[in-house]
Amino acid sequence: MQYEIEDYYRQGGESGRLSDGAGRWEFLRTWDLLQRTLPAGPLAVLDVGGATGVYAGPLASQGHRVHVVDPMPEHVAAAAALPGVTAAVGDARALTEPDAAYDAVLLLGPLYHLVARADRIAAWRGAARAVRPGGVVAAATISRFASLLDGYARGYLADEVFARMLERTLATGEHRNLGTDRHWFTTAYFHRPDEPAAEAAEAGLDFVRSAAVEGPLWMLPALDEVLAEPGRTEQALALMRQVEGEPHLWGASSHLLTVARRPA
Repeated sequence: MQYEIEDYYRQGGESGRLSDGAGRWEFLRTWDLLQRTLPAGPLAVLDVGGATGVYAGPLASQGHRVHVVDPMPEHVAAAAALPGVTAAVGDARALTEPDAAYDAVLLLGPLYHLVARADRIAAWRGAARAVRPGGVVAAATISRFASLLDGYARGYLADEVFARMLERTLATGEHRNLGTDRHWFTTAYFHRPDEPAAEAAEAGLDFVRSAAVEGPLWMLPALDEVLAEPGRTEQALALMRQVEGEPHLWGASSHLLTVARRPA
């Protein structure tokens, strides 16, 4: 892992990220998608890049056996402290898990920190090897256009450094934080909507579906107000379920979830 990525997470880049606003919406939508994607349990789940176990913990509470692999020792320690979760330091590009040992593999973080396509294919292949035949691999990616939308909404485009970062991101997908402002995300790769399915196929997986995670709702100024009311939250979730598979909306979503399956 590159130094700036390690530094970002050591400085608390993952701490509380999914607790409010757009982060909370990302969590709720990802969890909703996982509940409808994973087969009936109990399952053996490998959570690669699972960080502090924000999804591993709830999955374990449902009776699944969850193992987290993450490159950050601090994340691993936090995840391993959760009931029913085991964790180990590891690299998505070089998984040491046994072949076909899991019913489902999650890649909810690694792909957008692997700028080189060969590294992303290696992560997909590791997941494909670790999941059983017929098992599910679910992967999250960041939209190529997320930085443009977020930068405009938050006023970051007034900063010359951010504007240069955005120019490169839109052209190549490579997002590199050239400054020191921690409000900006660290080194990452932002996918075009059609790329994850192609990467999964190259790794030998059968593409199942893609779904917008947040859709355009992550940019709502009043999102916290919506999420503070259970009725409005459920309405937003129900509406997104209706349009999550609409390709015309994928580029407006901050994240995309791609589901693939190991051939039986």
